[in-house]
Amino acid sequence: MIVWINGAFGAGKTTTAQELIDLIPNSTLYDPELIGDGLPLLLPPKRLAEVSDFQELPIWRRLVVDTAAAMLAELGGVLVVPMTLLNQEYRDEIFGGLAARRIPVRQVLLRPDETILRARITRRAELEAEAGDPGGGADAPRAQWCYHHIEPYLAALEWITDDALVIDTSQLDAGETAQRIAEAVRTGEAAVSEIVQTPEPTAETVAAGVLLFDEDDRVLLVDPTYKPGWEFPGGVVERGEAPARAGMREVAEELGIELDRVPPLLVVDWEPPKPPGYGGLRLLFDGGRLDGDAAARVLLPGAELRCWRFVDEEEARRLLPPLRYERLRWALRARERGSAIYLEAGVPLPHGDRP
Repeated sequence: MIVWINGAFGAGKTTTAQELIDLIPNSTLYDPELIGDGLPLLLPPKRLAEVSDFQELPIWRRLVVDTAAAMLAELGGVLVVPMTLLNQEYRDEIFGGLAARRIPVRQVLLRPDETILRARITRRAELEAEAGDPGGGADAPRAQWCYHHIEPYLAALEWITDDALVIDTSQLDAGETAQRIAEAVRTGEAAVSEIVQTPEPTAETVAAGVLLFDEDDRVLLVDPTYKPGWEFPGGVVERGEAPARAGMREVAEELGIELDRVPPLLVVDWEPPKPPGYGGLRLLFDGGRLDGDAAARVLLPGAELRCWRFVDEEEARRLLPPLRYERLRWALRARERGSAIYLEAGVPLPHGDRP
């Protein structure tokens, strides 16, 4: 199990975590910031210069999950993780990756009053300066980083509080906060996150997506909680299952829509392996148009999909990862022509075929 302590930079997460490991039996402190500190040793400066925060790097998010899994395999027990996550996609990707490894996460949010938060950041910076820390002082980059991220933190409260136990730490010190968290974990008040993800594949897979359209021929996309980027309704074909039927099943499970006919095939795309991914066959089917009443009945499983929307092709290009967009682009051409298209890595064969 993981107890993830979220909150603003400077909210006292690490100090609280250090107190907490003395209160939860067989618990270990795991600070993902150490992974960020090690990335300059792993990545070339050019790659690091492309981002302003190591959380933007996919390698950091993957290593956070992989390291947590390795530590639990080695040590067992509970990991206490003090880490600010203010990007919802990154939080969902990390928690989804942990869920795929059957690691439950209980998220706690430290939420002091904003004026108290600012005062604590200032006081900590002053104490660091008094101790001779060259990075101390209210005007030092470290303190300014904390101040700069208060507004993003306040904006992120809209979604963080949905599945976190919120603790007002305005009048609590680190020890008292740790006592409060330990009790919430013991009683179950700090609930397990509902963000889920299917286990990562160990071989090539077949996945079936279904394109659904509104009366203006805009296509329906969904925003998964467990991976970055928008997607088509659909999923991995289960053993012994027909791909078209798998697409119909996924549409029913994800959107609450029961298709009344087997959807025709639009695209078969071979996705090459890209380590650590295995690739495989990706099929898109034409689920037809949804009238206004059908669209109004769309129901999302909150643990898997954040939201959905109908988009035109240009908006789809902005929302979808490049390969996924190419797959959609050719599926739309196939729908116009009335015949399926075979792709490899998003490119039609023969190569002379162009939209």
